Amino acid sequence: MSKHIDYYYALVSPWSFIGHARLIDIAKRHGALINYKPVNLGKLFPATGGTMFKDRHPARLAYRLVEIERWNKHLNFGLNTQPKYFPVPDQMAACLTIEAGRQGHDMGALSLAYMRAVWKEERNLADAATVAIIADEQGLDGKALLAQSGEGSQAHREWEANTAEAIAKGVHGVPWYVYNDEPFWGQDRLDFLDKALER
Repeated sequence: MSKHIDYYYALVSPWSFIGHARLIDIAKRHGALINYKPVNLGKLFPATGGTMFKDRHPARLAYRLVEIERWNKHLNFGLNTQPKYFPVPDQMAACLTIEAGRQGHDMGALSLAYMRAVWKEERNLADAATVAIIADEQGLDGKALLAQSGEGSQAHREWEANTAEAIAKGVHGVPWYVYNDEPFWGQDRLDFLDKALER
C-alpha cells in the first residue's frame, strides 16, 4: 500500500518554498506520494484565527524576517527575504498549477518554479503573462492552462475545495503536511515527517 502525504501550501509562502524541495526528496526516499493541495490564504487565515501579512503587528513582521534569514543562511538557500512582488494574490498560478496536475503534469516542479519566481527571481504571480510564461518555461502551454483555470473552472473549484478541506481539518498555516492523519505544521517539522514515514 502506497504512503500518501497531503500537502497544503501557498505559492507565495516563503516557508512553503523553503520546505518544498526537501519534502519532495523525503517523499521519494520513502516511496510516498504527495497530494498537492494549494490553498487560499485569504480564506484560511481569517477562518482559523490567523492574520494576513498586511495586518500583522510590526513586532511579528520583524521577527518573521529574522526567522526567514536564519533558515536562509542555515540551508544556504539564496532566498530574497523581501522580494519586490510580495505579498500578491497567487490565485492564477495556484489554479493553473491545479489544472496542470489534472492534465497529468508534475505539480511539484511547477509549484517550485512559481515559488522560485517570487523568492529568487523578482517575478509577479499576480500578472497573467508572467504566470503563463513560467508555465511555458516548464514545457507546458501556459496560455491554454491559464484559460482553462480561471474563475468557475474545475481547477478554481478545486482550489476552493482544498481551502475548505484544510479549514475543516484544522490547518491554520502553511506549509502543512498530513501523514496517517498526523499533522505537521511548518517546514521545520519535516524531520518529524521523515521519521513518521520510516515507521
